[in-house]
Amino acid sequence: MVDLDFTVEGVEVERHAVSPLLHFALRLKNKTPGVAVLNVMLNCQIRIEPTRRGYAEPEHDLLSDLFGAPERWGQTLQSFLWTHSNVLVPAFEGDCIIKLPVPCSFDFNIAATKYFHGIGDGEVPLIFLFSGSVFYRDDVGDLQIGQIAWSNESAYRLPVRVWRSMMDHYYPQTAWLCLRRDAFDELYRYKRAKGLPSFEHALDDLLVAKSAIVPS
Repeated sequence: MVDLDFTVEGVEVERHAVSPLLHFALRLKNKTPGVAVLNVMLNCQIRIEPTRRGYAEPEHDLLSDLFGAPERWGQTLQSFLWTHSNVLVPAFEGDCIIKLPVPCSFDFNIAATKYFHGIGDGEVPLIFLFSGSVFYRDDVGDLQIGQIAWSNESAYRLPVRVWRSMMDHYYPQTAWLCLRRDAFDELYRYKRAKGLPSFEHALDDLLVAKSAIVPS
């Protein structure tokens, strides 16, 4: 049986992908002497651990959509899933470093996006949980398959500036909002009826109209 150790050592923005993508530098270390790894089919669950950092006053309002009022955060601040990633690791002996690709969404209906947007500065505490299959040969040369236990994990603190740099690169001066089809149709109908040049103008017009209404 091959015993592997996993360590996330860094992160960089992939600037030439179709959509936002982070590459985490992942070190795999083979702790079983004399056994070469043929390849690894690696699965990774990435979770955000909000209790592992503090929050400044301006962040309380932005994060209230996720966690409620700050006085309830003792109960509501819980670890939650960000995303999954899968990668095929080629043969190696001893240790190796691979790029773990993590596609990112800027959809504000997704909890992770709300969290990243709500953090003013500093780092986002992450935990990487690994599983999958390891292919290797035993002492007599027979092919063997071993499983990676979920107990294999690595903590990493993602700098918020890296996330913002990525989103500024792919969506400069833009936020991305996904609407239900009927809500989009209503907004599009309003835009056409008013002869407005963009959806931003349609939203501005609606917000101005709403602010002009004085409660009776």
